[in-house]
Amino acid sequence: MAKFKLALGVLASLLFALAPAAAVHARDANGKSSASKKHNTKKVKVVLRKGATAAPREKTVRRVVMVRGKRKVIYQKVSSVAVPMAAPMPTMGDLAGLNLTRDPLDLKSSVALVLDQANSEVLFEKNSNVALPIASITKMMTGLVVVEAHQDMDELLTITDEDVDRAKFSSSRLKVGSQLTRGNMLHIALMSSENRAASALGRNYPGGLPAFVDAMNSKARQLGMMDTHYVDSSGLSKMNVASARDLGKLAMAAFRHPLLREYSTDPKAIVEASGQPMQFGNTNHLVANPGWEIGLQKTGFINEAGRCLMMQAVIEGRAVIMVFLDSKGKQSRTADAGRMRKWLEALKPAHMSLPGG
Repeated sequence: MAKFKLALGVLASLLFALAPAAAVHARDANGKSSASKKHNTKKVKVVLRKGATAAPREKTVRRVVMVRGKRKVIYQKVSSVAVPMAAPMPTMGDLAGLNLTRDPLDLKSSVALVLDQANSEVLFEKNSNVALPIASITKMMTGLVVVEAHQDMDELLTITDEDVDRAKFSSSRLKVGSQLTRGNMLHIALMSSENRAASALGRNYPGGLPAFVDAMNSKARQLGMMDTHYVDSSGLSKMNVASARDLGKLAMAAFRHPLLREYSTDPKAIVEASGQPMQFGNTNHLVANPGWEIGLQKTGFINEAGRCLMMQAVIEGRAVIMVFLDSKGKQSRTADAGRMRKWLEALKPAHMSLPGG
């Protein structure tokens, strides 16, 4: 009886194995496929993929199967359906309707300002008086407060758990426990927008981070930045806000400090963290472009702020301050700077001057 059941099981397995081959053989015998075509075509399951629309698409895929121990080529039609991508999160500028403002340069930034650095003359502006989140441009004020407090740049500071970003969950190469000099912290905060470094700079101010934020806001008022408010030293909070006009004043003040100019415009640098060398790069690729003469810069990005850029540059012999806020697209802020540069080059003013000249 056991042998009979075993034989029955083997027979059933053979029938299942030969069924597809028999079907293929039957089609060949009837001349429905091979007589008119060199291959077989059949429908298979739907495959989902990401895309812009949900319209189904069809393509033919070549497959090799074994039929009675021989390789046989068949072709299958595969239908795919595109899955619509989620709409991007609106920025605070979008919610205020600033993205509806048009300008002659077709900038991708909702806010723009260009000043002549020598006399503060406004050369171009677009929504420049609206206070918006400024993301990591905040770190330029962080640097200004640290430098003007004359803190020891060689003092070792330690990254602690308090410096870990639990609001935006941004990444960092600086592990908790890493030790860097204050100078190195400032360097990578300005050049690479290192959030934990900026947080550590604020914590290690007399009175701690609350006193540091008070000093930031006090400096803003001193500079006449009346649309500006800070709540942290990194810019991760959407509550760090300023207008482009205010940031123009910040750029002018920061430019007076050689250390801020140097640290913010280094294309890359190697710094020591707990005795180990680490290489960092600049978040603004324009500083490594020989076609640009940039003396100070800071980028920024959080979802609420969009892409932001503040920088000083010399164009056609004229030193200018540029500010772009709420720009859409990863390279859009630097592309806007390029458009602005071409526009300024076309102006060719009769009189051009450098600061103090």
